[in-house]
Amino acid sequence: MITAAQIRAIALSLPRSYEALVGDRIKFKVGRIVYLSLTPDETLMGFAFPKEERAALVAAEPEKFQMPVRSDERYNWVRVRLDAIEESELRELIIDAWCMAVPKSVATQYLTAGKPVGTSRTAGKPVGTSRTAGKPVGTSRTAGKPVGTSRTAGKPAR
Repeated sequence: MITAAQIRAIALSLPRSYEALVGDRIKFKVGRIVYLSLTPDETLMGFAFPKEERAALVAAEPEKFQMPVRSDERYNWVRVRLDAIEESELRELIIDAWCMAVPKSVATQYLTAGKPVGTSRTAGKPVGTSRTAGKPVGTSRTAGKPVGTSRTAGKPAR
């Protein structure tokens, strides 16, 4: 069976990835986005996966994959039984989930750097399909304003 140590070794080797303990669950994040989560008994791993494809994944391999718990159904999320997969498949699932959380440029750089990734379950899908996908890195609500401008810019000093 896959262990938390194996998951940790893969997840923490990915750029921008870090571990957090939230309640009684081990979670792996990029920024504020959770892309992996372990159940408290470490028998199931939830991971980022496109919503529109998860029903097909679960239907194809119900002995491995499960739909997310009801409260997570609104997210790009699915679960896998850790005793039903091998380490090579674990690596693939983790990297694909991580790709959904990092900026596209980070994922592309990692994937093209010669890292052993294997075939992706989401092959052909754009990398970085998270909530911030399509948004250039470093943009904010004030994007487009010159740096250093504020609401008082151009007003005489008092």
